[in-house]
Amino acid sequence: MQKVVHFEIPADNIERAKKFYSDIFGWQLQDWPMQDGSVYTGARTVEVDETTFIPKEPGAINGGIVQRDAYVKTPQVTVNVPSIDEYVEKITAAGGSIIKAKQEIEGAGYYAYMADSEGNLLGLWEDIKKA
Repeated sequence: MQKVVHFEIPADNIERAKKFYSDIFGWQLQDWPMQDGSVYTGARTVEVDETTFIPKEPGAINGGIVQRDAYVKTPQVTVNVPSIDEYVEKITAAGGSIIKAKQEIEGAGYYAYMADSEGNLLGLWEDIKKA
């Protein structure tokens, strides 16, 4: 069984959304510079191990607040899979489609956006295999 490991909430105004989620739910929000020059706003909903960034509480997940764009128009969940390439094949064979092809995130892993059989956005995450 593959588990949900992340979520993303799109926003038209990132600063306004950061204030909302911080004020209402007490989430810790942190901006991270990305390789492509953009900034990703991480949303901590639960404490993490500062070395691995894995939530300390079993079953809990963290996520991000992202600029609403052509890909992320509604909230989406991300599922951890052993191989994005393998799951792209499974998803497309089952009636889903590729929305954004597999990309690397700074030595941490790979992600892709897919649409499920109902047209819902679904994120896929693959950890980089440690040697």
